[in-house]
Amino acid sequence: MLIDTHCHLDAPEFDRDREQVMARARAAGVQSIVVPSVAVFDFQTARETALAAAGGVYALGIHPLFTPGAGVTDLQALEREIQLRLPDPRLVALGEIGLDYFVPELKTDEASRHQECLFDAQLGLAQRYGLPVLLHVRRSQDRVLKYLRQYPAVGGIAHAFNGSEQQAQMFVRQGYALGFGGAMTFGRAKQIRRLAQALSLADMVLETDAPDLAPSWLVEPGTALASVRNEPAQVYGVADSLAQLRGLNVADVIAQTGATARRVLPRLDAFLSSQGQ
Repeated sequence: MLIDTHCHLDAPEFDRDREQVMARARAAGVQSIVVPSVAVFDFQTARETALAAAGGVYALGIHPLFTPGAGVTDLQALEREIQLRLPDPRLVALGEIGLDYFVPELKTDEASRHQECLFDAQLGLAQRYGLPVLLHVRRSQDRVLKYLRQYPAVGGIAHAFNGSEQQAQMFVRQGYALGFGGAMTFGRAKQIRRLAQALSLADMVLETDAPDLAPSWLVEPGTALASVRNEPAQVYGVADSLAQLRGLNVADVIAQTGATARRVLPRLDAFLSSQGQ
């Protein structure tokens, strides 16, 4: 089963042609798309977008990039929304949450403490309500792991993973699969490509992070990556790139990564099973 485990399909970049984007994804064989929210303002939008997509599911959470404007009231709103939506089979995770130490504004002492406080609180909610998490781990692998060890019952996916093999194995031991997407398709991304070859395929899932992180074949020479819109149909190309890197059949890569996604997101598995998939 071809699953895009991380796609911001509710983003404004898709407002003009979202239905066509979803149709192209279906035509490419994408059977499920996980739509994570990023803040209180898009809880409803993420859910409604997922409901409109074939096999669409969603996650609720506060992204680290949105932590500067978030506080206790946002955490309270998140918990209320989780309580409200927990009976909804399409709610499969808490996310996108995590830590970001790439953006300068988030690296100050105050911003760092604040985003870590919100991350810790959201891990607590995930544990309380039995939800896995979709993790944002940018320049923060060791710091994220420190918090994950305090919540051993919480698993999920470390999205767009770009750490070392040793760090990757630590995430796996904590019960997380690692997400690979467009970054892996660039020849210059040597660390990610080495990791994609070294890890057990059973610990990997596919993603696009659309509209961001476009794969190499969408990016013309001299074009800024940030200016190129990615979309969920491209997850098939990601699967094919991973298959080529590992010397495998693309169908086998799709089958194993799909099975892994269903394993680490049990509510996704339950939802897809209820749909006869």
